Amino acid sequence: MLRVDWLENQMHHCDTMAERLYRQFSYEYAGQSLAQWQQEFAAGQFDGSWKSLIVTDGDRLLGGAALAQDDLSSRPDLGPWLACVLVAPEARGQGLAARLIEGICGHARDSGITTLYLHTHDKSDYYAKRGWNVLERFNGWGKEQWLMSREL
Repeated sequence: MLRVDWLENQMHHCDTMAERLYRQFSYEYAGQSLAQWQQEFAAGQFDGSWKSLIVTDGDRLLGGAALAQDDLSSRPDLGPWLACVLVAPEARGQGLAARLIEGICGHARDSGITTLYLHTHDKSDYYAKRGWNVLERFNGWGKEQWLMSREL
């Protein structure tokens, strides 16, 4: 049975989620070891810097998304951010990413946040269909990126 919950309530999945993010977005962690990222990500579940929502099926971690305070060091003027959106390949096509994204957006709105930001190098069309607007394009980590926002 599918369950959407805050990672802080299921910390036994934290290292696995951090490792999947580290592998999927390796270019963003070039200067950081996996162990360092896992420690930062775990601490972020409690200090608000990486507040994550996950989806599980029984004890299987299927994916997650985070509300991050700082996800683009070149833009400290912006935030908070939708970040770390990742669904396991075998669980894609079921609308899980959309559920996670809406869960993060709803939590942000309920917390008084009026605008969220994200950056992506390959999913700008996906986000645009879900109400996100392109603010600018930039080069980051050797890839063209889209900086996007969404009013909540």
